[in-house]
Amino acid sequence: MVTISDLAQEKILEYMEQANGPCLGLRLSARRLGRTTFEYGLTLVLEDDPREDDVVVEFERLKVFMDPRSSELLEGASIDFVSDADGAGFKIDNPQAKVHWDDPVAQKVQDVLDTQVAPALAAHGGWVELVEIKGDTAVVQLGGGCHGCGLAHVTLSDGIQSAIIDAVPEISHVVDGTDHETGDHPYYPR
Repeated sequence: MVTISDLAQEKILEYMEQANGPCLGLRLSARRLGRTTFEYGLTLVLEDDPREDDVVVEFERLKVFMDPRSSELLEGASIDFVSDADGAGFKIDNPQAKVHWDDPVAQKVQDVLDTQVAPALAAHGGWVELVEIKGDTAVVQLGGGCHGCGLAHVTLSDGIQSAIIDAVPEISHVVDGTDHETGDHPYYPR
């Protein structure tokens, strides 16, 4: 089941009060973009928007509607409303999006991707996942705006590879395992 903090519920209720027409609650959606990368949606549910197969979670003053697949992908997730120097918004903490490697070198690379690389790529609608470690080489896959991007090689060499090699001495090379010919929404077209 998904949980929503009191602050996040208050913010959702504020948005519901501003809706055009009677608002029944919040629709949460999730879809898997890669092995561990997710895209989330939060929209208001108006009077004629509920679907027959919706999974409905009821809170004290709020109903949350999810399609069955999103309900599975959000199992155990928590939603909060956060604000910091960069702005304010909803934050989804989904245990299914957490990656843990048994190999300590792979875990170090994963930590660099999660903390240093992913936020920068997300600003352009992109994402990166560690596929595997082969000796001193990390193999990554790019997606979203990075998939098929004309500057993916620059992102890889100047951003991703530099960050990984600087932080993980066991890694000397980073290889892009992405088939960039299949990208359909690149940030910079080829």
